[in-house]
Amino acid sequence: MWLAQEVIRRKRDGLELAGEDIRRFVEGISDSSLSEGQVAAFAMAVLLKGMSLDERIALTTAMRDSGQVLEWQLPGPVVDKHSTGGVGDLVSLVLAPLLAACGCYVPMISGRGLGHTGGTLDKLESIPGYCTRPDPERLRAVVAEVGCAIIGQTADLAPADKRLYGIRDVTGTVESVDLITASILAKKLAAGLDVLIMDVKSGNGAFMSDPQQADLLARSLVAVANGAGVRTRAVISDMNQPLARSAGNALEVEEALALLKGEVRSPRLWEVTLVLAEETLVAAGLAEDCAQARAHLLQAWRDGAALQRFNQMVDALGGPRGLHREPWRHLPWAPVVHPVHAERGGIVQAVDTRAVGLAVVALGGGRKRPEDEVDPAVGFSALALPGERVGDEQPLGLVHARDAASAERAAAALRAAYQLGDGEASVAELIGRRY
Repeated sequence: MWLAQEVIRRKRDGLELAGEDIRRFVEGISDSSLSEGQVAAFAMAVLLKGMSLDERIALTTAMRDSGQVLEWQLPGPVVDKHSTGGVGDLVSLVLAPLLAACGCYVPMISGRGLGHTGGTLDKLESIPGYCTRPDPERLRAVVAEVGCAIIGQTADLAPADKRLYGIRDVTGTVESVDLITASILAKKLAAGLDVLIMDVKSGNGAFMSDPQQADLLARSLVAVANGAGVRTRAVISDMNQPLARSAGNALEVEEALALLKGEVRSPRLWEVTLVLAEETLVAAGLAEDCAQARAHLLQAWRDGAALQRFNQMVDALGGPRGLHREPWRHLPWAPVVHPVHAERGGIVQAVDTRAVGLAVVALGGGRKRPEDEVDPAVGFSALALPGERVGDEQPLGLVHARDAASAERAAAALRAAYQLGDGEASVAELIGRRY
């Protein structure tokens, strides 16, 4: 007789679980035949005792198989990218069409904002009419015709993860690297990928602020995904400053459009995008090395092919045509916009990036609770970055708000997040280890 409590006991005692026991336990999570207490006990046992690589692969594939697993019949590699979250991280909006323009097919399943970090779905939902949850037939058609579609997770993809994460969230077990690995990969692998690229953030604006923990997660993700049959690479990237010059949903869409049109406002944003795209093309067999991959990517960017793919994706998923020509004719615009000046001039030494993200949440641009509505128009733009001088002519940034009172509070939070000085700033290395 199979008993869930025996599985929990074995993991509690630090013993390795058989793959079949993990599979049956995940089935019990999915069909709710296991109680919330049993699932919580299992999660706590995993947090305290850890899992072997074989156990992590078994847990991930069981969660992947708890719902629909997409299959594709396409003439090129099916690829995706996942970021562990950041502030001003609009990479997905540029990366997906860029890869599509280079011969990849990108069914990018993205999420909403979590804590102080922005969510790709929230950004896209600032585009009027854009459908983030198309039916499977429409998704397949858009990916086949355009080459990319950035959408949200449906209830059919990895449903076991939704229940397990909800229980982890209220039982103090979110921090388990084993469970984080399975949660991220179950949803991604259910998309039927050939190649997956992971952007693991480290720094004061990342969930994994400790470099060693970020390194541990990156290695776990690569090992498990490859063990599950998907060619996977990971890059550690810095999140000690906002990646873009914008933080806020519609503002980041506008900056993504500017970048696709050729305007590089943040060299670090562009470099992270190119590095992730290079790794993808090489892993997918579409380039021999990163140098050749970068040449292909820059050509697709300069000749407008990537911008064209983005426009086609927006059009195919219900958004306005010609969004790039006059973005603010379509995107929401906050009624109060004004500059935030530092109390004294100087060179930006450091930015508390998490504080910037939390200030966007306080404005209404993120969620304090999962059920909260997001205001797509609010946030910051023209953000000063470390190494730049601010003063009378150059503010710390512009605050976009619904009213003067919230604008003042956001301005105060932004001032507090910036550290200024007179000497040269020490800017953290952008790209760390690659796996």
